[in-house]
Amino acid sequence: MVAACAGSMTLGSCIQETVPTSTITDDVLKSSSKASEALVWAMPASFNSLATYSSDFHYDWGYGSIMHIRDVMTADQCVVSSGYNWYTSWSEDNKLGPRYVSSFFLWAYYWKAISNTNNAIGALKGSELGTLGVAHAFRALFYLDAARMYEYLPNNAHDNKNEDGVDVSYLTMPIVTEDTPESVATNNPRATHEEMYKFILSDLKEAERLIVKYNRSNKTVPDLACVYGLQARLYMWNAGYLEETGKTAEAAAEYTNAKNAARNAINNHAGSPTTQDQWLSTTNGFNNLSIPSWMWGSSTTADDDVVQTGIVNWASWMCNEATFGYAAAEPFTMIGSDLYDKISDEDFRKLSFIAPAGSPLAGQEPLIVSDPNDPSYMRGDFPDYTAIKFRPGSGDVKESKVGAACAFPVMRVEEMYLTEAEAAAHVDPAEGASLLNTFMQSYRYASYNCVKSTVQSVVDEVFLQKRIELWGEGLLFFDYKRLNKSVDRTVNSNCAATERFKTDGRPMWMNFCISSNETQNNKALTTQNNPDPSNAYVAQ
Repeated sequence: MVAACAGSMTLGSCIQETVPTSTITDDVLKSSSKASEALVWAMPASFNSLATYSSDFHYDWGYGSIMHIRDVMTADQCVVSSGYNWYTSWSEDNKLGPRYVSSFFLWAYYWKAISNTNNAIGALKGSELGTLGVAHAFRALFYLDAARMYEYLPNNAHDNKNEDGVDVSYLTMPIVTEDTPESVATNNPRATHEEMYKFILSDLKEAERLIVKYNRSNKTVPDLACVYGLQARLYMWNAGYLEETGKTAEAAAEYTNAKNAARNAINNHAGSPTTQDQWLSTTNGFNNLSIPSWMWGSSTTADDDVVQTGIVNWASWMCNEATFGYAAAEPFTMIGSDLYDKISDEDFRKLSFIAPAGSPLAGQEPLIVSDPNDPSYMRGDFPDYTAIKFRPGSGDVKESKVGAACAFPVMRVEEMYLTEAEAAAHVDPAEGASLLNTFMQSYRYASYNCVKSTVQSVVDEVFLQKRIELWGEGLLFFDYKRLNKSVDRTVNSNCAATERFKTDGRPMWMNFCISSNETQNNKALTTQNNPDPSNAYVAQ
């Protein structure tokens, strides 16, 4: 089937990364709104870039794929499938070393995305245009993602030294800006955590200053609320580092910064948290930018290359109700059964997953077409725990050019409410519990009540609610890694037998390896790579 699907793919050319400055001068770029807009739209286009590394690998379809990669590396998302699952390297801790395609793809994606932002910043530098603020925000998003993925954090499966005997603790990735000459780029060491933090913060401060001058036309580009949201993510990352390295007072101050940034994001966002009707909608549920809680997202049209493929896109993997794409071949994306059991039956979010037969919610899940005898619909017998959170575009399960032309969230305001609560809990658990209760009782279910009182217990409760709220959105990986949480797929597990790992603290596999083609081109990285985490654990 894969060969047949690949043969029918219509592959377009790569999206142009920038306006060519050989024919358009920097002065024109800075004075022409159309020219500067062209630079802006190259950046959200990278969310859905097809074949950044190679069209031969059907996980090479952009930012949404990387979100999926991060999710299958946690305990929360299981993909039990036949031979059609392209994500087993990441879910099975296999072939993750620097010489594998899995590493090439990730590195190629982020460096191309960062290159687009560098091109825009270089062309607009010195201007006071809002588009320059947008470019700084995008660069901060991509660097913050990648830095957290590549940063080597201590774990119990391996010491902090690579095969060359070099301690790589808290090293992130090289920093390349619009001003980095080739002579530096080819001998550019990995930035320390502190260096990367300062660099990203400087981008976000510049974005905060300028982005208010940009009038965005849709949510595929960030606004001021998104900048504050990125600041909240950055402060939480840094606070975790400070806490882990024994800088307790500095960590407390940084948690306060995170709490305030999250509140600024909430106050500057025009929308409110997703309602039950919006969440469970069979036509518009988690598939379009108009959902009020969405702050930032990615969206495609029928003409986009990823949609034209029919199978290499977000809907193909995440919309289980679709009859096109990989979902139709039954590598169903599921919630981990242990997490499902932790969701209250009073919580409408639990209806995003197929309930086991005989359980209180069985049969109440709002399927797009619930009649399995309907000849236009292939499926009414999903396995237990199958996700129906993400709906195909317009609820169309049959026509890929409609169903795959949909959106996915990059940032939602709910994340900010939960970040605010967690950040507060690290300093004052009573305040953290109060903030969590206010959010949950106001927007999820009225009977919720967190009565926990210690820092760790309240933080753990917020973490649980994040796992439920943000399931499938590519964010929980960062919390697992930052909070040094174990991944346990052995208890009450519905994961494939080859994925049933139990780690002691954060998994080693959450420290990504830099691809070998980069280490060959950048001699400073020759002895700085992370140790290969492949097969560091044995399935139980």
